[in-house]
Amino acid sequence: MPIQTCMGATLQCIPFGSAPSSLVVIPKGPPVVTPTPPAATIMDFVPLVNILPFGTCTSLANPTVASATAAALGVLTPMPCIPVPTGPWKPGAVKVTVNNFPALPNTAVCNCAWGGVIKISSPGQTKVMVT
Repeated sequence: MPIQTCMGATLQCIPFGSAPSSLVVIPKGPPVVTPTPPAATIMDFVPLVNILPFGTCTSLANPTVASATAAALGVLTPMPCIPVPTGPWKPGAVKVTVNNFPALPNTAVCNCAWGGVIKISSPGQTKVMVT
């Protein structure tokens, strides 16, 4: 059974991010009382608000990486990561909601416009399960 992802979860951008990142959950609506930090939903995907940078990016689909690589005569030149999620996390929990949105299970992924896949490597807690 998937685990509920919450504030402080560890994220990775596979295969283009050079460092892990943390999920930031900004509580919306009435608080959900749990023995854990604030619970995340599939809508917690806003870049630089919910999803923080992953160090440097090595995707040539990223215009800054492509420009720097071209300037270096084709030598791949990583540039600072600015994640660009293409939509909500998928799939969300089927039965569990948090403030009217599906809860975010640790098995969900979020795609980046630069070709990476953002995955949850640690959900931030280990007690609350979701379905």
